[in-house]
Amino acid sequence: MRAIRVACAALLGMTALTLTAPVAAARDDGERNITSFGFNVSPTTIAAGGRVSLSVNGCKSATKVSSGVFDTVTIPKGQGSATATVDWDAKPGAVYEVTFQCGNESGHTDLTIATGRPSDPTHTPVHRGVKAGVGGSTGGFDLSEIGLGAALIAGSVGAAYHWSRRRAGEHGG
Repeated sequence: MRAIRVACAALLGMTALTLTAPVAAARDDGERNITSFGFNVSPTTIAAGGRVSLSVNGCKSATKVSSGVFDTVTIPKGQGSATATVDWDAKPGAVYEVTFQCGNESGHTDLTIATGRPSDPTHTPVHRGVKAGVGGSTGGFDLSEIGLGAALIAGSVGAAYHWSRRRAGEHGG
């Protein structure tokens, strides 16, 4: 009988999830970004002072690209890309809107400013991953902590053995 209740609850949960998913996907925030031309900012996260590549395709006229974090750039008709230098005073962690204006249409995307500043402002900073430390058994080798951990494990195993033998004796006798 319990299995039937669990199955019914799971089926009810899946039905609720299925019925609410299309509503969430169809939600309109008032920000439609559908254009007859394609556009892109690369990379989408960059440090202040770095260079971003702005690309557009399918635009039949010159494209004006503007943002509060770099000077306005014009991509001439027939060309597909240009570069822009992010201002040095861009706030780390901030998200700036980049607007692509092609004729009477405009589309926008976000550009996030990373923390830190590149040492050479003419090149995009290289991300080298995180510094995770030594790891393994060699980092922070402390005999007192190892001894305490071993004592806790031994105590747990001993208590489990004691309680299992005690219960076996109670039921058997």
